[in-house]
Amino acid sequence: MLNQTVGELLEQVRARRPMVHNITNFVVMNITANALLCVGAAPVMAHAREEAADMAALADALVLNIGTLAPDWVEAMVLAGLAAARKGIPVVLDPVGAGATAYRTDTARRILAEVPVTILRGNASEILAVAGGVQATRGVDAAHGAEVARDAAGLLATRHGLVAAVTGATDYVTDGRRLLAVANGHPLLGRVTGTGCAVSALVGAFAAAGRGDHVEATAAALAVFGLCAERAAAAAPAGPASFQTALLDELYRITPVEAAQEARIHAL
Repeated sequence: MLNQTVGELLEQVRARRPMVHNITNFVVMNITANALLCVGAAPVMAHAREEAADMAALADALVLNIGTLAPDWVEAMVLAGLAAARKGIPVVLDPVGAGATAYRTDTARRILAEVPVTILRGNASEILAVAGGVQATRGVDAAHGAEVARDAAGLLATRHGLVAAVTGATDYVTDGRRLLAVANGHPLLGRVTGTGCAVSALVGAFAAAGRGDHVEATAAALAVFGLCAERAAAAAPAGPASFQTALLDELYRITPVEAAQEARIHAL
């Protein structure tokens, strides 16, 4: 049943072409936009506070990414988040590097306090830091495995009424009651910058195209992205540069039938 949902949601993304408004960081704008285009969604990047709320009001999903923070960007994220909430569209928060500095951690917590976030997607170290646990990262990379952050993800989901996804070798998605594990992925994802940020954007697209079950939509997005990474690694064994290109190609090429057949999702 879960695998069938993955294929159906991918089909819906391509049929509906949801517009995903990204307030994201300088490092990843290109790969994020291209990943959305390749999977079938429509990206827009708009971070000026003067237009953030207006753009969010036009979108089908909003993705907030704190990778390269500045005060004006934080204010734009809050304004856009409130506008998205008024429209009733999904809001995805990617707390990039939370735990590395107090500013990042405090910003992630501020957004969670002021904006009704729908989905929180981060690596284990980021999820632990936002939850108030161990604060340790290697820059924006995880210093912990996803398994150690499952309880923290459940705590955040219950505390804020959202879906929390902690990604790693195995991804875990929970709303505090249900817990899904996603086993698709490849180690080369950790050798290319922006893959975590890109998958957060895909989560926004799948949530926008879904039927309101954000647990399943999040798991489906993670499965499709991880599956495309597996296929890209097989198609481009030369190294990370060719892998990145092949990853975008696979996001474009994968069919709903293939996604349904090859996704590895199970309930815990």
